[in-house]
Amino acid sequence: MIHWLQTSTAGLLTLAAVSIAVLLFLIIKVKLEPFIALIVVGLLTALAAGVPVGTLVGTAQKTSDSLLEKGFGSILGHIAAIIGLGTLLGSILEKSGGARVLTAALLRAFGEKRAPLAMGLSGLIFGIPVFFDIGIFVLAPLVYAAAKQGGRSIVLYAMPLLAGLSITHAFIPPHPGPVAAAGLLHVDLGWLILMGAVCGIPAWFIGGILYSTWIGKRVNVPLAEDFAKLAGEEGEQDGPAPSLKLVGGIIAVPLVLILVGTFGSILLPKGSTGAGIAAFLGTPAIALTIATILASWLLGRRRGMSGTDLAQLSANALRPVAMILLVVGAGSFFGAVLSATGIGKAVAGSLGDAGLPVLLAAYIISCGMRIAQGSATVAIVTTSGIVAPTVLELHYSQAQLALLVVAISAGSIIASHVNDGGFWIVSRYFGLTVTQTLKTWTALETVLSLSGFGVAALVMALV
Repeated sequence: MIHWLQTSTAGLLTLAAVSIAVLLFLIIKVKLEPFIALIVVGLLTALAAGVPVGTLVGTAQKTSDSLLEKGFGSILGHIAAIIGLGTLLGSILEKSGGARVLTAALLRAFGEKRAPLAMGLSGLIFGIPVFFDIGIFVLAPLVYAAAKQGGRSIVLYAMPLLAGLSITHAFIPPHPGPVAAAGLLHVDLGWLILMGAVCGIPAWFIGGILYSTWIGKRVNVPLAEDFAKLAGEEGEQDGPAPSLKLVGGIIAVPLVLILVGTFGSILLPKGSTGAGIAAFLGTPAIALTIATILASWLLGRRRGMSGTDLAQLSANALRPVAMILLVVGAGSFFGAVLSATGIGKAVAGSLGDAGLPVLLAAYIISCGMRIAQGSATVAIVTTSGIVAPTVLELHYSQAQLALLVVAISAGSIIASHVNDGGFWIVSRYFGLTVTQTLKTWTALETVLSLSGFGVAALVMALV
C-alpha cells in the first residue's frame, strides 16, 4: 500500500487529493490559520510520500538546504519587498486624500448621470495601490454622496466601485495574490501587469458596468439615513488636497517603470547602457521604492507629515502584511513538496491523458479553493503551488505564464459568500441584507471571474 502510494500515478494522485481535503478540513472546520494548515499538510504529505526527514527539515547542524526552508525562502525573497513597499505606497496615497481627489475629479468629468461609471473607474485606478478592504473604507463615503445626490439605489453606485477594486486586487501587482503567483510560476511582473490589464479591463466593463447597471436597477436599496449623514462628514481632509496630476502620476510611476524594465530588455540591445538602466529601474522592488519615496516626500513631508507620522503610518500599514507573507511562504513550501514528491508530474500526466487544458484545470482548482475556504489569496497561492510542477514541464512563454496567473486569479474571486470576509464588509458598508448581498456582490464576483477567465482563454489561444 505504501509503495503504491509513493510510486504509482494513481497513488500520488490519491495522496494529492487527500492532502487538499485535509488542508480544507483544517482551515474550514478546525479554523486553523491557513499558513499553519499549509505547513502541517505539507509536512504530512512529504512524509507520506517517503521524503527523507533530512531532506525535508535538514539536520540539527544544517537546515538551509531543507525542503522546508527552501520552500519558504524561494518565494519570500522575491515578494516580501514588493508587497511591503506596495502596502506603504497605498497607505500614503490613502492618508493624503488621493482617493477623494481622484473620485471627485471623475464624478465632475462624467456628471451625475454617469456617476456609476465614475465610481467604477475610481475603484479600478485607486485599487492598484491599495488593498481591497482599505479601498472600501476610504471610498464608501463617496458612494454614499453619489447615491444621496442621485437619489437611486446604492447598489447602482457601490457595485461598479467594488468591481474595480476586486479586479485590481486579484489581477494586478503589487497585490499579494498575483505577486505570489508570479513568484511561484516565475512570471515577470511586467508581463503580468500587461496581461492582467488586457483581461481585467474587459471583465471590469462586463461586470462593473454592464452587470452592475442591470442589477442596480433591479435591487432597490435606498441610502440609509446613517449613511446619508456620513456622506457629508467622512473623508474631510486636513489642509489642501493634493492635485489630481500628482496622485495619478505617483500611481503610474511603479507600473510604468516595471513595464519599461520588462520590454526594455526585449527591445533594447543586450548589454547596452539603456538596457541596463531599464532593467535596474524596472526591477519591481526598485520601481516601488522610487514611488514610495516620491509619495513620502510629495504627499507626506511636503504636506505637513513629520517623520514620526510617516513611521507610525508605516507601522500600522505593515502590520497585516506579516500574515500575508506567512501564508505565501507556507503555500510555496506546500508547492515545493508537491514537486519534490512527484505529485506534480502525476497531475501533469493525468491532465494530459484527460485532455484538460492546464489553463482550465488551474481555474477550476482555484474556484474550488475559493468557494471552499473564502480567501482569494489562499486560493491563488495554493493553486499556484499545485500547478507549478506541471507548468515547468510545458515550457510556457512569459505571456502564457502571465495568462495562467490571470486564470488562477479569476478563479480566486468567484462566488464570494458567507465564508469570505469581503462579503461581510460589503454587506456592512452598503447596508445590504445577506440575501441582497448574495444577489449583488456574490453574483458580481462570479461575473467578474467568468469574464476574466474567458478573456484569458481567448488571449491564450492567440499567443
